[in-house]
Amino acid sequence: MLLEIGTEEIPSRFIPGTLEFINRQAADKLEENRIDFEDISTFGTPRRLTLIVKGVTLLQKDVVTEFKGPKWSQAFDANGNPTKAAKGFAKSKGVDFEDLEPRELNGVKYAFARKSEKGRPAQEILPGILPSIIQSIVFPKSMYWDNPSLKFARPIRWIVSLFGKEIIPFVIGKVESGRITRGHRFMGSKSIEIEDASEYLDKLYDNYVIVDQHKRKQKMLSGISSLEKEISGKADKFPELLEENLYLVEFPVPFYGTFDSDFLEIPEEVLTTTMIHHQKYLPVRDENGNLMPYFIGFSNNRAANMAIVREGNERVLKARLSDAAFFWTEDLKKTLSSRVQELKNVVYQEKLGSLYDKVVHTRNISSWICEHCGMAEHLSNVQKAGYISKSDLVTNMVYEFPELQGVMGREYALKNGEPLEVAKAIEEQYLPRFSGDRLPESYPGALLGIAERTYNILSCFKTGLQVSSSQDPYGLRRSARTINELIWALGIDLDIRELFFFTAEELDAESSIAETALEFFDQRLFMHLKEKGYSHEMVRMSMSVISERPLQTLRLLDTLQNVKDEEWFSNLATAAVRVKNILVKSGEGSPEVQRELLKEKEEVSLYDSVVKIQPKVQHAVENYQWKELAVQLSELSPSITSFFDKVLVISDDEKIRENRLAILAACHGLLRKAGDLGSLNM
Repeated sequence: MLLEIGTEEIPSRFIPGTLEFINRQAADKLEENRIDFEDISTFGTPRRLTLIVKGVTLLQKDVVTEFKGPKWSQAFDANGNPTKAAKGFAKSKGVDFEDLEPRELNGVKYAFARKSEKGRPAQEILPGILPSIIQSIVFPKSMYWDNPSLKFARPIRWIVSLFGKEIIPFVIGKVESGRITRGHRFMGSKSIEIEDASEYLDKLYDNYVIVDQHKRKQKMLSGISSLEKEISGKADKFPELLEENLYLVEFPVPFYGTFDSDFLEIPEEVLTTTMIHHQKYLPVRDENGNLMPYFIGFSNNRAANMAIVREGNERVLKARLSDAAFFWTEDLKKTLSSRVQELKNVVYQEKLGSLYDKVVHTRNISSWICEHCGMAEHLSNVQKAGYISKSDLVTNMVYEFPELQGVMGREYALKNGEPLEVAKAIEEQYLPRFSGDRLPESYPGALLGIAERTYNILSCFKTGLQVSSSQDPYGLRRSARTINELIWALGIDLDIRELFFFTAEELDAESSIAETALEFFDQRLFMHLKEKGYSHEMVRMSMSVISERPLQTLRLLDTLQNVKDEEWFSNLATAAVRVKNILVKSGEGSPEVQRELLKEKEEVSLYDSVVKIQPKVQHAVENYQWKELAVQLSELSPSITSFFDKVLVISDDEKIRENRLAILAACHGLLRKAGDLGSLNM
């Protein structure tokens, strides 16, 4: 079976997801209609979306459906005559009441109707399936042309729909399905008759359309390899860029072009951004990884003289690079520091003031972090970088190439004579830009990043722009996540609670705003730690001990994760549950343990262990010495396990019982300092 939807050129970014959707829809629709098949493939080019299904059965599968009816005693009287219930049930299921069968379920006999349905020819069913697939496709953006009720990514111009040699007839809008397709827009025939679905791919290939994107990609890569040898370079074959080009052409013709080597004086990111994002070219590098004055592009037309194609592309790139060179030269006439005042004219958010206001707050917040995390040696660089951190946003280059924010700030800062750490921080404040992106390498860059995200969260909460269950227009969830990523990546031991309260004060916000923002942040920290693979209970326990310092929360989790499978830890967790349950039922006993009432050696051992370990556990928790905490807990485990094995807590002697409960209360207080061990499912 073949379905080809012929269209005007579809945006390349729409195609991969659409092909996956068509594949799933076709499989689901065929299965729903009991039509077996062997294999489904979907292919796409800018002008066509194609579905090919091999091994389609000629007939639907037969189906037998059984329906449970009323009790047999209600369906037929004592003489075996059908009642109204039997007749009504049989009629509703399209069978004769004589065909009802008795069937026993759970000791009760019911009337069952059994209906057989013979499979219809697939050729009768497919005309209903295929248009439903087409009409169910949803694109990021759609348009309509002849009929406002029919929407698609681009106008549909033809449809090929064949089952073997037979046309599957249906109409979409004003287009009737048939067997006529079209070849390459420039090199192929305008009308190609497909007699049999099996010849479709070959006939289009003969007309310069490589429908199979996998084969098209092989041709692209082969062409790139040949050009690399010719120019003695290596192309940057970014997967996203290759895929974009893959769906821009039906018959890829790779070519290379050159540009003036003087342009290499411009920062590399400007050149690669121009080539990649604006022209869809592959940059080329030498064996040392340095950019070469070459690019590789893809034509959708094998011209008689490819030199003309190359020269045309070179002219376009030269114009863009000339603009970039002009912006570079003009921007360097003013320093970043001299541009800071211009930020007062840029509105950040109508309720939050200008970009200048944000810069001032962010610099103050990052300076506070420096001082409170013992990073005084970075303070000067952080303050300088914070002051000029957004100045590149008002340069010509970033206005033209917004994706270069930060990158151009780094380059301009270096040209202005700023220290390398200051320049790097301007770029790294934006990292990571997306999930999986690289992280800052320098502390100033990370601290600026934390400060900006903190400002984003607190300022939005102050102005009522909080996150809802379905809306997060200011990316506050991402801001919270990034703060954690930066803290963990660079080992920054930051107290989030103190940071949020300082920021609230900096923004002249009520302390209640900081509390609400902290609740939000804790929720994100919890989810983030769970995503790292820690159990729900383990995360809750660690956060109950130390949630205000995400670095320490993670370190405590790591320590617990390393010992959770050891026998002593399992025994201790089990004992903690027993301690908690006994105290809930019986109370905490005497206010203090009376040593003279300790009769059994196991209770003496447990009490002595608690007394001995108590200050050590306290010290370990207060100083974030999590491995030492684990050592101390491991020493407590044998004592508490032996206690429960040998000692009867609920003694008949009231004083002894109260004393033993007091030991357990002291033990519970000790264990709580390490979190609620009793909450773990060991």
